[in-house]
Amino acid sequence: MSLLRRLFTFCRQAFIKITPNWYLKLSQLFIALMLINSIQIFKGFWWEETFAAAVSTLLLAVAAHWVLPYRMRVLRIVVQSVLALGATVYFAEMKKVILNVPEQERRWTDSFRLIGGYAEQLHPFIWISGVLLLLYILFEVWIKSRPRLFGFISMNILVLTIADSFTPVWLWDEVAWIVFLGLLWLVANHLHKLERQHPNSWKELIEYPLQLLLPIVVVLSLLMTAGLLMPAVSPIIQDPYTMWKESKGETVNVFLGDKGIESPVDVSSSSSISGYGRDDTQLGGGFDFDYSPVMTITTTHRSYWRGETKTEYSGQGWSANGETERERIASVGKDWELPLIDGRELAETMKVDQQIRMSRNDIYPVLFAASPITSVHWVDDPDASVLPRSLKWAVNEQELIWSDKPLRRFPQSYSVTSEVTILNEEGLRKTEAEFSDPAETDKYLQLPSSLPSRVRSLAMTITTDAVDDYDKAKLIETYLRQNFQYTNKPDKSKLTGNSGDFVDQFLFELKEGYCDYFSTAMAVLSRSVGLPARWVKGFSPGVLPASEYVPSAGGIPSEAELNPDGAGTYTVRNSDAHSWVEIYFDGYGWIPFEPTAGFTFPYSVPEVQEDAAPTPAVEVDTDPVQEEAVESGSGVNFSAVIWSAVSVAAVIVLVLVLLRTPWIRFRYRSYSGNDRIVWETEKLLRLCRRKGYERMEHETLREAIQRWSPSHKRLYNLLREVLDEFERAKYSSVQATSADTDRFILKIKAIKEEL
Repeated sequence: MSLLRRLFTFCRQAFIKITPNWYLKLSQLFIALMLINSIQIFKGFWWEETFAAAVSTLLLAVAAHWVLPYRMRVLRIVVQSVLALGATVYFAEMKKVILNVPEQERRWTDSFRLIGGYAEQLHPFIWISGVLLLLYILFEVWIKSRPRLFGFISMNILVLTIADSFTPVWLWDEVAWIVFLGLLWLVANHLHKLERQHPNSWKELIEYPLQLLLPIVVVLSLLMTAGLLMPAVSPIIQDPYTMWKESKGETVNVFLGDKGIESPVDVSSSSSISGYGRDDTQLGGGFDFDYSPVMTITTTHRSYWRGETKTEYSGQGWSANGETERERIASVGKDWELPLIDGRELAETMKVDQQIRMSRNDIYPVLFAASPITSVHWVDDPDASVLPRSLKWAVNEQELIWSDKPLRRFPQSYSVTSEVTILNEEGLRKTEAEFSDPAETDKYLQLPSSLPSRVRSLAMTITTDAVDDYDKAKLIETYLRQNFQYTNKPDKSKLTGNSGDFVDQFLFELKEGYCDYFSTAMAVLSRSVGLPARWVKGFSPGVLPASEYVPSAGGIPSEAELNPDGAGTYTVRNSDAHSWVEIYFDGYGWIPFEPTAGFTFPYSVPEVQEDAAPTPAVEVDTDPVQEEAVESGSGVNFSAVIWSAVSVAAVIVLVLVLLRTPWIRFRYRSYSGNDRIVWETEKLLRLCRRKGYERMEHETLREAIQRWSPSHKRLYNLLREVLDEFERAKYSSVQATSADTDRFILKIKAIKEEL
């Protein structure tokens, strides 16, 4: 116990000894530590020696402040500069130059000449250290009030959060440290105010440093720990800048590269990031949208960009049937016509030419294009006479397969032609959904034995009024689109645990989800009523450049406005990864269906004759995943509106700044110098009342100041000067000049800062 008592006594005495100018010393340390945290935005771009020199410069500047008397400002700046130079020389390894000067050149003149010859080694260390030292000195002089303290803390947080958002550097820990240091600084500021306003109470308080500091340390440590251990939570609302840029179809570029973008390959549907997945055996879960671009497609017609198809449903997801999938693999040659066995003799088709350029270096199992592809013109090299041998054509699946070798480089560009089926609803209603080979039909009717009976019953109920197979498919599609809600994060707390089937859970418990839920449900419901269906995944169309959606200044609509399914260069992102359903109709082949709420398949439709009835407008996809600029017909240039608003706001601010001084002069034009002094003093008294300095009804101002002075000795002289000038202005016949008034206002401002 005696040892603890001695330790406590020592700590108390040490605490009392360092209390003179303690707040000033802490403020200097906090400035340096916050600047050290802020320069972490250069992680990975500065050398380790640069960071070491920068940190040493700031800490040595603080040490010089603590050691040298406060009034010796010029000497202190000189010492800080010398220390910064010394730290830079040390970490730039200039010490080797200094210590290894040859014996014959150790005269001062020769030494300086030699050192000057190697001075370029100090670049860029010396400039970085110099700028940081200058910032430290400026902030140390500037931060003398609580509003400026808040401004400095906010500035550091703003720098780090912007850098964290738009650079590949993770800065959450640095933001947490800035918040922690800021809270400590605000606590210290409050205690300093207590010391100034109530010095006697402060002297009593510092006699018990443990009781004073322990609660502060415990509370802030708990807050810091909770902040650092907080799990990552996705933002509920996208930031306005990103929303605005993406609404125009533009990429929100970071300044230094992508950060935290997982490869879309090998990411299942349950991944936390959207993208094209490989493992579809376990569907479900939620994800966050990844808006990074995957590819750009220059095409003669807007379409879904088809990837793979899966046929076997397990109750949890989809897989390729090992015995039947890709049973026919064909070689692919330059401009060869690819074989198709989907029986489209009754269908009209339309050619779609496409050039695809990948934006990433990811590896995919297939090449993406409108379906079905009928010929490949070139891969990577337009002038090559042959195509890569790793390119194959899966006839049944209509997939353009890339190499099965997982590390083989994926093509960065390629050109293909597709022949898409023109949608003929009248013809589809006259045929049946079946293959000529019953075995082939059965392959696409497969369902697990564990499928709950209520799923089949629901399928029968939905299609009760159907006259033909096409009507059945459309009724199922419409039912899903109208009765279920799209969300990228389904509420899994709705699951009762009574069902283990993915589709059953979606239809009867969740009733919300994203494309994998909708498309799988339609495939299963379609198979339940005898429609041969398969599950398809790829990408939705993407977006055209914003300029193609916005009318020109003359008001003439662009081609994209007149024909939103027409030619253009579409940007496809990871957020456009999508899945849908294809159902086979005899004589027409595989027809795509879009059951996902908020999405619309860009079908090719027969050309309308001039005397024919007008074709109903095609529904435009307004789902946020697609980021389509559907307001093109409104004629509103959102970019111009925003910039106009910003310009108007800037002009207003400029006018207010320019008119501030004339307004003040106009406001006080009828005030004499004495009137202004009395008015400013009354304002000061109101501020004092809010700060706890009450003036009793029976007291004169001089009596009130005399009563306040014991608790605020530093302000006593200023208050006495203000009091003398106030009494002179109020009771004397001598008028104060404008110079006297200006000096008086400066004294009032000094008192306000102290308060």
